[in-house]
Amino acid sequence: MARRTVVLMPGDGIGPKVLEQALRVLDAISFDADYVHADVGWACWVNEGDALPERTIHLLAEHKLGLFGAITSKPKVQAALELRPELKGQGLSYSSPIVRMRQLFDLDVCVRPCRSFPGNPLNFVRRAPGGGVEEPQVDVVIFRQNTEGLYAGVEWTDPPAEVRQSLALHPKFKPFAAVSGRDIALSVRVITRRACERIARAAFLHAERHGCRSVTVCEKPNVVRETSGLMEEAARQVAVECPGIELCSTNIDAQMMWLTKNPEECGVIVATNLFGDILSDAFAGLVGGLGFACSGNIGDQAAVFEPTHGSAPKYAALEPQIANPIAMILSASMLLDHVSEGEKAMRVRDAVARVVAEGKVRTYDMLRLPGGATAVAQGAASTEQMADAIIAAL
Repeated sequence: MARRTVVLMPGDGIGPKVLEQALRVLDAISFDADYVHADVGWACWVNEGDALPERTIHLLAEHKLGLFGAITSKPKVQAALELRPELKGQGLSYSSPIVRMRQLFDLDVCVRPCRSFPGNPLNFVRRAPGGGVEEPQVDVVIFRQNTEGLYAGVEWTDPPAEVRQSLALHPKFKPFAAVSGRDIALSVRVITRRACERIARAAFLHAERHGCRSVTVCEKPNVVRETSGLMEEAARQVAVECPGIELCSTNIDAQMMWLTKNPEECGVIVATNLFGDILSDAFAGLVGGLGFACSGNIGDQAAVFEPTHGSAPKYAALEPQIANPIAMILSASMLLDHVSEGEKAMRVRDAVARVVAEGKVRTYDMLRLPGGATAVAQGAASTEQMADAIIAAL
């Protein structure tokens, strides 16, 4: 087997800090790979006017495998203000590098596991029927369509006349026809059958491999009839190929209401981009928060793995560093699964589970402490100490 090369994209804030610890874990597990650094994120935007430089795109196109740390994103006006003076006024517009990367490389299958580790004090608990408290085991995998929907980027403030003329053909646009100029903004929810079938098929294949009884499509077809309707239709067509797995359907708003009622009954969920994003963050909140939320962006030719948390710039300069590295480490374990190193991936997850269950090493979020310079003095483990414990557990 040819030696693998992984493109490392640390990004901003705590991204480089947690990625460093994930690499230590990969080294400890004897993952045989070369690594190449790639620039991405806010510094690239400020200094070059592009948060995803062409040189990084070329590296990922060559090696097809990436680990991504975290990025800082800011609103359009603020982003423009922070450009270097010589770049201002050139019509540059900030866009999320990870969103752009997904679209450039057709990383249309986003996989977001949300699994509770016994002993985690942040796990969801509820009142038991006979009194007291019970802690259901949550083990959900969200399959999120990653390149279309409301994140496709087809949007305008003050839409051009041609767009308004086209929309005027729809009778339900009539109440908005008289709204002028910059007082109206539009985002187009673009859904294609091909992408819906592909994400649904990925969900069903996962269910088959892991012995799951059902796949739930979570949309809003009773209101967003055309786009959510197409997603549901595509899921039904794919379900025919997997007769042993039941297809269920829930509305996104109802699913959010039921989230804390019986989360242990949820297994594999498939959704379009925005709904999948909302669902995965909501379920992450039941299993410890974003410090435990890992994800994979997977296409036919390339794959990039990342924690779903942000860059937390206010913590980046702290010494020692306090960010929880577990989400990044679990993302690295997903990369191991992707390259057919399943035994190593399982060992990493088992090591995380042992550390969490032992409870001797907990980062500030696990102790429910305020993040800041005093967290370690109050008993929180540093980022490095958490990685040390996981490596020891290997």
